[in-house]
Amino acid sequence: MPKVIASSVRKGNVLDLDGKLAVVMAAENIHPGKGTPVTHLVMRRIADGVKVEGRYRTTDQVERAYLEEKEYNYLYEDDMGFNFMQPESFEQISISKELLGDRAQWLQENMTCNVNLHDGNPVSIELPPRVTLEIAEADPVVKGQTASSSYKPAKLVNGARVMVPPYIGTGVRVVVNTEDGSFVERAKD
Repeated sequence: MPKVIASSVRKGNVLDLDGKLAVVMAAENIHPGKGTPVTHLVMRRIADGVKVEGRYRTTDQVERAYLEEKEYNYLYEDDMGFNFMQPESFEQISISKELLGDRAQWLQENMTCNVNLHDGNPVSIELPPRVTLEIAEADPVVKGQTASSSYKPAKLVNGARVMVPPYIGTGVRVVVNTEDGSFVERAKD
């Protein structure tokens, strides 16, 4: 397994912690005024889902797990989880609901996602950075509410809630950031 310095570890990386794989959920480099700079990592072990935290000096070596990255297309959801198919080989895999978490709401049919595999088992998934969805419900425009900093709640067709500018109404297609669920822009199609 390749070793990397702790300060280069980013969110989404998979580390080998004494033979157990863990996905990095948050990585923060802390540079105090006095003392040694440290890297604070918040991770989730893949095998049992336990949250693990670690502090390393920024120059410490950590083991990064070797992962195989493949593109898969989303097919459907069933009791076992979310089913994906690789476009070239038509091989299908099922990804658990725990692995996707709240990001599952952004999945759309035939969406291409990058799945990281370790020994043939999916350990993490990367969704496209943005998705285009239609507004199902939005409050009507309030006269005089034209300030650029004012936003109103809206419900998307997939059930997710997002804050949108006042000029966005029901039936409008919008682009949403999949990482934090924020409004990006009105769709250009």
